[in-house]
Amino acid sequence: MHDSAATDGAAGRIIDCRNLSPGDIIEARYNGQLYYVGTVTETVPVLGMFWILESGTGTGKLLDPLALHVVRRTAGGPNAIAGQ
Repeated sequence: MHDSAATDGAAGRIIDCRNLSPGDIIEARYNGQLYYVGTVTETVPVLGMFWILESGTGTGKLLDPLALHVVRRTAGGPNAIAGQ
């Protein structure tokens, strides 16, 4: 179960990387614009950040959930990443 204190109440927004696990598929937006979609590879709780493998480029990105609007995508749902 995920800690409700790790969301800001905005439709499942994740603001604490401890609520993510490797393998979670996320999307990250800034000012409503989609910037990243990818799979969590590692969390870094001491920094409050997490690494993803970006789906479009295969590039690793270090993201700050306080700077971006991060939500978890449902695996197998219509928004899931193809091939994962």
